[in-house]
Amino acid sequence: MFDTMTLTKIVGAFCGAFLVFLLGGWVAESLYHTGGGHGDDHAQAYVIDTGAEETEEADAEPEVPFEEVYAAADPAKGEREWRPCAACHKLEKGANATGPYLYGVVGRDKGAAEGFSYSDTLATMEGDWTPENLSHFLEDPKGYAPGTKMVFKGIKDVEDRANLIAYLDSLDN
Repeated sequence: MFDTMTLTKIVGAFCGAFLVFLLGGWVAESLYHTGGGHGDDHAQAYVIDTGAEETEEADAEPEVPFEEVYAAADPAKGEREWRPCAACHKLEKGANATGPYLYGVVGRDKGAAEGFSYSDTLATMEGDWTPENLSHFLEDPKGYAPGTKMVFKGIKDVEDRANLIAYLDSLDN
C-alpha cells in the first residue's frame, strides 16, 4: 500500500507547502509592515496641537471630599455593590471565609476579625476601619496595604465605595 517512496513524497509535499506559507507570510509582512521597527531614534517632523490637554482638564471634575459623598450614601445601593464581595466574605459575625467576616467592620480594629489569619501588612497596621480608611482600601487594596492577601482589583467610583461602606455600617445598627 504505502512504500517508503510514497511516504517520502507526502512528507516532502507537506514540508514544501509549509515553506511556501512561511515565505508568503514573510513577504507579506515586509510589504505591509506599518510599525517603526527602527528604534526610537527617529524624530517627529512636526506636532499638531489638538487641544487634548485642555479637553482632559475641562473633563476632569473637581474631586468631592469622601465625607460629603459618604454623608449622602445609600445603603440600599450598597447592598447591590456587596454582591461581588459575597464571593469571599460573609456578613455573619465570626463566619470567616476566604476573607474575614465583615459584620461590624466599620469602626473595628484593622486585622481584628476573630479567627481570621490576616497578611502581615494588615495584622500589623494600626488604627480602625473608619469609612475613610475603608474607602482608600477598597479603591486600591494592593496600594493601601501592600502584601495583602486580597486579590480584588478595587472599586474606582467613590459613590459606589461610599454606598458599600454605608451598607456595611448599617448591618450592626
